[in-house]
Amino acid sequence: MRHLRAPNDDRDSPSSSGYEEDRRPLHEQPWRDEYERPTPDEFISRLGVQEMPSPPRQRRSLGLVNILGLLVVAAGVAGFATTKFPARWAGAISADSSKDLAATAAVPPSLARAPLTNSPAQDALSTGTAANAAASLAPDSSTRLREVDRLPNFDARMANAAAATSASAQTLVQGVTDSEIRFGMAAPFSGPAREMGHQLKLGVDLAFAQANEDGGVHGRQLKLYTADDSYEPTRTLNAMKELYEQHKVFGFVENYGSPTALISVPYALERHTLYFGAFTGAPSLRHDPPDRYVFNYRAGYAEEADAIVHYLVKGRRLRPQEIGVLTQQDAYGDAGWDGVSKAMRGLRGGNAGDIFRMSYNRNTVNVDEAIAQLRRQRPAIKAVVLVATFRAAAKFIEKTRDLYPDMIYATISGVGSTGLASELMVLGPKYADGIICTQVTPGWTATRP
Repeated sequence: MRHLRAPNDDRDSPSSSGYEEDRRPLHEQPWRDEYERPTPDEFISRLGVQEMPSPPRQRRSLGLVNILGLLVVAAGVAGFATTKFPARWAGAISADSSKDLAATAAVPPSLARAPLTNSPAQDALSTGTAANAAASLAPDSSTRLREVDRLPNFDARMANAAAATSASAQTLVQGVTDSEIRFGMAAPFSGPAREMGHQLKLGVDLAFAQANEDGGVHGRQLKLYTADDSYEPTRTLNAMKELYEQHKVFGFVENYGSPTALISVPYALERHTLYFGAFTGAPSLRHDPPDRYVFNYRAGYAEEADAIVHYLVKGRRLRPQEIGVLTQQDAYGDAGWDGVSKAMRGLRGGNAGDIFRMSYNRNTVNVDEAIAQLRRQRPAIKAVVLVATFRAAAKFIEKTRDLYPDMIYATISGVGSTGLASELMVLGPKYADGIICTQVTPGWTATRP
């Protein structure tokens, strides 16, 4: 039997030499039964391929413990709903309408709810009114209330919140309590300038006493605390800390001194604290634009010195070169010197020229060097502008009055006119006669101080 071959079949013929029956390809071997066919393992061994192990079984994302946890949570929610809601529904269904009417009639009219409105009790300086109003809304223990009235009241919560907010706001205002407002004063109560401190305290005490007698400020009494800095800037910081941190003052009033203001003003500004009516005309309190918490109640020393020079030139007919200046060696003296220089520039066509200046150390009465300068000065000086404290000014007048009988002495208000007059009267009437002292007063057309 001949084997038919396709034209493109290049396989060896079974009749060719070397073609053995048992080495024929599988597709040319005789048909075999299923049990005689090669197994997949035999194919794999012939091809040289290793069998890959089967991938491990993936763990289920939801374990048995998670299922038990969900069951416990569901059981808890079901138990809570079973115990709470049926009882409330049953109570609501069994409520007697007649009892509701009786209970409603027993509630006083004062307990009627009203919307919250703004009132003077919400003012920052009023206290206790909001709390008293909330207390008045509370029912009496003998009053019968409906079940709904025993539940939390939204209006009551709002009233309590308003009272709490008012109380918390008040605690943020240092120095303001239900009964008083505290103020502090840092001034000299010892040392050569102590008389100025005592005079300032006396004036503030009198003003506070009058205000307290008239009912105070919003029902609060005004109280003054003082601290001694001896008119020394090195002690001013401790004095300010004593008033603000220990006495918890609301603000500072009538602090004394220009050199001390260089310390006290920045301290008050850093703490956003009132700094009112300081006894100083120094430029450190007169910035442009002005500092937010600094309130001046007097003219500057430069303005006073300028007014004195113009008076001496135009009123007393003195020449500018016949006017000298005695200054304290600090910010106080510098402020007065600036005023004299400004006046001289105005009188001399913009050029201040040579101005005779003498000086002495703060908190001393040692003016001997200044007097020695005055004796050496040529041409002779006929008027002296005193930018000094009252003790130093009195000592200068005492030692020069006999040397220059016609000398004109003019002081600015910072000298302290009361203390200066007392010192000079002790020396004798001739020392106090003819002394000029500027004062900071309201204008003659002012209706209020």
